[in-house]
Amino acid sequence: MNSDRIEGAARNAGGKIEEGFGRATGDLKSQVEGKMQQAAGAAQELYEQARDSAGEAAAVVRRQASGLEETIRETIETRPYTAVALALAVGWFVGRVGRSY
Repeated sequence: MNSDRIEGAARNAGGKIEEGFGRATGDLKSQVEGKMQQAAGAAQELYEQARDSAGEAAAVVRRQASGLEETIRETIETRPYTAVALALAVGWFVGRVGRSY
């Protein structure tokens, strides 16, 4: 949990307190401001949560890509003729699909 998420949670809690105070005293302005603080805090928390999730997803993709790269490198080094034949087949297929008539 980073500082922005903590700040959002604190803002949300402060808004709840302010809304409760406004409700107890009958001050409509405090109630509305408390609701606004809660909404802002919740939005900040959600933004940071989404940002954290995106960072984790990017790390997973990087790990997957490095594994694929290693597999391709190993295949090319151990079976070069198979790799060339596969590259020619893929090139031919892409050429056929991309051809306009």
